Amino acid sequence: MHISSFVLLLLFIVLLYGLYRWQRDRDSLAPAVLAGLILGAIFGGILQLSKGWGTMPAEVIPWVQMIGTSYVNLLYLLVMPLVLTSILVAVVKVSHTQALGKISGSVLGVLLCTTAIAALIGVAMAELFGLSAAGLVEGSREAARAEVLYQRIDRVTDLSIPEIITTFVPRNIFLDLTGARSTSVIAVVIFAVLLGLAALAVRREFPQEGAAIERFVHVAQVWIMKLVRLVMAFTPYGVMALVTSLIAKSSLVDIVNLLGFVLASFTAIGLMFVVHGLLLLLNGVNPLHYFNKVWPVLVFAFSSRSSAATIPLNVETQVDQLRTSPAIANFSASFGATIGQNGCAGIYPAMLATMVAVPMGIDVWDPIWLGTLIAVVMISSFGIAGVGGGATFAALVVLPAMGLPVTIAALLISVEPLIDMARTALNVNGAMTAGTLTQRWLGEEVPGPEIVEG
Repeated sequence: MHISSFVLLLLFIVLLYGLYRWQRDRDSLAPAVLAGLILGAIFGGILQLSKGWGTMPAEVIPWVQMIGTSYVNLLYLLVMPLVLTSILVAVVKVSHTQALGKISGSVLGVLLCTTAIAALIGVAMAELFGLSAAGLVEGSREAARAEVLYQRIDRVTDLSIPEIITTFVPRNIFLDLTGARSTSVIAVVIFAVLLGLAALAVRREFPQEGAAIERFVHVAQVWIMKLVRLVMAFTPYGVMALVTSLIAKSSLVDIVNLLGFVLASFTAIGLMFVVHGLLLLLNGVNPLHYFNKVWPVLVFAFSSRSSAATIPLNVETQVDQLRTSPAIANFSASFGATIGQNGCAGIYPAMLATMVAVPMGIDVWDPIWLGTLIAVVMISSFGIAGVGGGATFAALVVLPAMGLPVTIAALLISVEPLIDMARTALNVNGAMTAGTLTQRWLGEEVPGPEIVEG
């Protein structure tokens, strides 16, 4: 390792240790998460600047990524056990299936309706900023990306809606517990609900055995939540490493070249956060108090670019900070990670469709065309989990369905990581908004949270 790279790595270790010393005497993780974000941005900037100093930051980045990736892996480790035990406990405590149906319907309704609004905002921002696919340049990296997209498009577009929904149903629960499929989270939710309903039937027929089952699932939940809190303690360091890596690898030239698309995307995402806030306000929830409690979750979603990995932090924050019932929190976090993603499945494909349609002479404000686009976006947002791949695969579903070419999805690859960070934060906030609104609407029908002291 080059001596300058060793010095940079040593500086990173010193910053990590300083963050640890500063955080260990504090009860709340929120200040430490913000500090990790700031330190990560500063050190990532140093790595960017060091390229002009004759140093080799490429030798440092893998070590930084090791910490960030390891933390994300630990969160993925928690997802399936947390979803399984929490949904199971929730079903056993709710004790009547009607409430479960209302929870699912409410959460899905909010997710899909907000995705439709996101699509409309995406169209409006693409038009307002004058974005067009005609002005984009294709380089070698974009050409390679286009080749990959064309190889995948047949697999994506050949799936019908019934086939997509079928993939939600678990066939081998042990396979789904490994997260092997893109729909594994939903499959585990369905299995947990069925297992919970079976526990309720046992309790009715055999009260003694039913009580033993209830005690067992409660102990399992307490155990898993202790594990969640143990891993959550590493959040500031994971955020610092992830932000460092993202900034160090970003290309300022690419961002400048596609500045219009970047600005339009962030404006659309910001407006959807405003929409979430208005929905909360109209339902008696103070948006300022809400965002004050959830911003650490959004910071992690922003830095990790993974809705699924954010599920444990999402659920814990909804239950502990927003006082949402465990049943609603787990349903909204699980569904929101794979269905109705406002950023990836709403704004992004709608913007791309508009950018392609305008040069083709299509009037994007024609009610029939716009209504069709929003309908396709809503349907595809429900089915993205069936094909996997997030925003790109949403575009691969929406663009062909509207009779538009998919090449544009490859031309934006250079700024995708930057925009995807904000899109992921919006996706996660959409899930928490759905949970918060559902709690407001069904609060009296669903048991409140039982806080496990950490």
